[in-house]
Amino acid sequence: VQLQASGGGLVQPGGSLTLSCAASGSILSINVMGWYRQAPGKQRELVARITSGGSTNYADSVKGRFTISRDNAKNTITLQMNSLKPEDTAVYYCYAYYSGWNYWGQGTQVTVSS
Repeated sequence: VQLQASGGGLVQPGGSLTLSCAASGSILSINVMGWYRQAPGKQRELVARITSGGSTNYADSVKGRFTISRDNAKNTITLQMNSLKPEDTAVYYCYAYYSGWNYWGQGTQVTVSS
């Protein structure tokens, strides 16, 4: 499974960004896909994940502001991030859990700053 993340950038506080993660093949059989993030000097943390059945989980810090979705026809997942805060600044990594293995995409930088 190869994952290609895109959509990061610089945004002002209160703004929005959309991250996308495209898989190399069909995602229908991938158990879980999602996003982690890592800020400088901090551990990588789970942001959001979505199962093959469409169930979602979010970190408490992003609940109500971020929405994860998957498009099986396009083999992509999307993270819609609204009401962004400076503390959301991090490198965001797409991941997939499939057949007992975790697969990672390259990170995409999200910077929230005025």
